[in-house]
Amino acid sequence: MFLSVFDMFKVGVGPSSSHTMGPMIAAARFLDAMRASPFEFHGVRASLHGSLAFTGVGHATDRATILGLAGFLPDTYDHQKADAALEQIRDTHTLRPENLPELRFNPKQDMKFDFGPNLPGHANGMVLMATDAQGDVTLQETYYSIGGGFVMTADELAAGMDTDEGAPVPYPFKSAAEMLQMAKTSGKSIAAMKKANEIERGGSDNLAKGCTRIWQVMNDCIDRGLTTDGTLPGGLAVRRRAKTIHDALLAERGMNLSAPHTINDWMSAYAMAVNEENAAGGQVVTAPTNGAAGVLPAVIRYWLDHVPGAAPSRIEDFLLTAAAIGGLVKFNASISGAEAGCQAEVGSAAAMAAAGLCAVMRGTPEQIENAAEIALEHHLGMTCDPVKGLVQVPCIERNGLGAIKAVSAASLALRGDGHHLVPLDSVIETMRQTGADMHEKYKETSLGGLAVNIPNC
Repeated sequence: MFLSVFDMFKVGVGPSSSHTMGPMIAAARFLDAMRASPFEFHGVRASLHGSLAFTGVGHATDRATILGLAGFLPDTYDHQKADAALEQIRDTHTLRPENLPELRFNPKQDMKFDFGPNLPGHANGMVLMATDAQGDVTLQETYYSIGGGFVMTADELAAGMDTDEGAPVPYPFKSAAEMLQMAKTSGKSIAAMKKANEIERGGSDNLAKGCTRIWQVMNDCIDRGLTTDGTLPGGLAVRRRAKTIHDALLAERGMNLSAPHTINDWMSAYAMAVNEENAAGGQVVTAPTNGAAGVLPAVIRYWLDHVPGAAPSRIEDFLLTAAAIGGLVKFNASISGAEAGCQAEVGSAAAMAAAGLCAVMRGTPEQIENAAEIALEHHLGMTCDPVKGLVQVPCIERNGLGAIKAVSAASLALRGDGHHLVPLDSVIETMRQTGADMHEKYKETSLGGLAVNIPNC
C-alpha cells in the first residue's frame, strides 16, 4: 500500500475536495475518454447522485462539473477565467474543451440532480454522458468521488483498484502495527521511511519541491484568511471571524491580558482562516480533505510561531509523517464525510496533525502512533451535517477544535513512553465500522443534525 504525500495533500479549490475537486477531476477524465474515443460527439450531459445531489449546490458541485467539462483542473484553477467561462457557457449553451469539437451543453437541462437512491459504489456518484448529433448517448461513464479529491470509475471501484500502481517501495506498511515494526527493525523514523518510499517513486528533488509548495500554499491560505473580512457566499450570511480574532490577539500581545488558554484562540484563528478561504472558493490544500483543510496547517503554524525551537526545515518531516497516518486511515477506513461522517474528515486530519507535531517534537514512532490514536479516538462518531449544504457551519469552527485536539493529543503522547492500551489500527477499524452504521442523513446529505435544526434561509 502506497499513497504519496502528494495524494494526501493536493493543491485545489474550495469548498470541497469530494464535491468540488472530485467532480472537476472526473469531468477532466471524461474529456480524456472522449478524446480517445473513435466516435464523434456533439454534446454532453451530467447526472449527480447521492450526496453530490443533496449538497451539490452548496458545495458548488454543479459549477465544478461544468468547469471540468470545459477543461478546468483544480491545481491550475483560475477564478476569473472560470467565471468568464461559466458566463459564456450559460449564454451560448456550448462547451469548448481543448482538442474536442464544440459541444452542446445547457446547464439547466443537461445537469441533473438525482435525489433517488445512491449509486451502488459510493455515496458520491456521478454519471457523465456524451451524445451524438441526434442527442443519443454514445459514451457513458460512472465516476465516484471517494474523498480527498480521489476519483474512481465504477469499474475501478468494483475491481478494488487503488492508487498504488508503481514499483515496490522499501517500506510498504499497510497498518500501524506494520509501520511500527518496520521502524523498530530499520531504526528509522516514520518520516524517514515515508521519505524513502517517496524518493523511490518520485525522486528527492520532486519531494523537496513538492513539500515546499504544499506548505507555501497552506501558509498563504492562512495569511489570506487572517487579513480578509466580510460575509461568506451561499446565503447563510456567515461572517468571517479569523481576521477579527487575529487582530484582537495581536493587540493583546504585551498587555498582560491573555490567559494561558488564549493559545487555543491562536490555533482556532489559523484553522478558521483556512476554512473561511475554502468556503469562499479559494485555493487550499486537501489535508486530507477540503472540509478538514484547516487543521493540519493550523498546527504547523502554531508550532512555527509559538513553540521554541521550531524550524521550517522540519516541515517536510511533519508532512511525511502526517501523510503516512492519513494513508493508513484512507486505506483501512475512509476520509470521506459522505461515507463515514466528519470523523473521517476532521478526525483523520487531527490524527495526521497530531502525528506530525509529535514527530517534529522528537517523538518516537510509538509516541507518534499514540498521538494519532488519541486524536482520532476522540472524534469517533462525529457526524457530517452541514447547514444548507455549505462547508461553513459547523465546519469552520470544527477545524479550530480539531487543531486544538491534535495539539493536546501530541502533548499527551509525548508525556508518555509510547505504551498505551488502544492501538491506532483498532481506532481506524472502529471508525470504519461506525461510519458503516451511521445513518445516511448524518453523512453529508444535510438531511439531519444541525442542518435541519438551524434555520438556513
